Amino acid sequence: MSSIQATQSDLSTGAARAPLTAFVFAGGGSLGAIEVGMLRELLNRGERPGCVVGASAGAINAAYFAGTPNGEGVAELEALWCRIRRQDIMPFSMLGLLDLLLRRRPHLVEAKALRALLEKNLRYARIEQAALPLHIVATEVLSGNEVVLSSGPVVDAVLASAAIPGVFPPVRIDGADLVDGGVANNTPISVAVGLGATRIVVLPAGFACALHAPPSSPIGQAMHALTLVIARQLVRDLEFYSTRADIFVVPPLCPLEISPYDYTQCDRLIDRAAGKTREWLDGGGLEHVFIPGELRQHAHAAH
Repeated sequence: MSSIQATQSDLSTGAARAPLTAFVFAGGGSLGAIEVGMLRELLNRGERPGCVVGASAGAINAAYFAGTPNGEGVAELEALWCRIRRQDIMPFSMLGLLDLLLRRRPHLVEAKALRALLEKNLRYARIEQAALPLHIVATEVLSGNEVVLSSGPVVDAVLASAAIPGVFPPVRIDGADLVDGGVANNTPISVAVGLGATRIVVLPAGFACALHAPPSSPIGQAMHALTLVIARQLVRDLEFYSTRADIFVVPPLCPLEISPYDYTQCDRLIDRAAGKTREWLDGGGLEHVFIPGELRQHAHAAH
């Protein structure tokens, strides 16, 4: 059986057993690569979490890191992101689009490619077998409730957390149809707080704040819009939970001109994020609690 909790009150019973420090990985499509650069530098400075929490693309990072929570694991995760292309995750085709229209199928693509990618690269089968306590956030389709998966098949949990509604089919776990964790809680700080963590390091994917034009595809536009909403929600959550834990937010990249639908720039995103994280750490980033300005609403002049 998978451990499913739809409300934070259900998590509170485990608070006494929870670790002190949690890493929280946010969603963000291809911008999830940014979190790998952040993670690399955090480990280089000796940061070691007691548990990890992730949603959507962040669930992929959280699950991989929880399985091999060291420099070697991060290097392998970086290599994985650098070779991923959109077709490895969302293999769209005209045939699939026709099938969607003619058969009235409620999703655009099957999750076979992403499942194969996860099965090939995750070294453990069940969440509870991870080297670090792992908590993956998904959303129940009908109610919109947050669901926290803390045990059960890890690939199914990650697939559920990354199942963009309308793009991928829901994943049924313990009788519930689950979709993208970003719908209910894209940066699950509240989950870490509910688990009893008093020190939280947030790894946000950020958003493309310097695009010269909207993404050209409908899905690209939808994903970009979602990352904008997510960034605003994250600021509200940080303000709300600031009295419950010491929350340190690694600053996301800014300016950023890459769409969360573009998987061709992951290597550059990782290197840029690593450099910015080093600067943040050198400046005492883990000594001062504040909300990075890069997460707040802003614009860049056209050039």
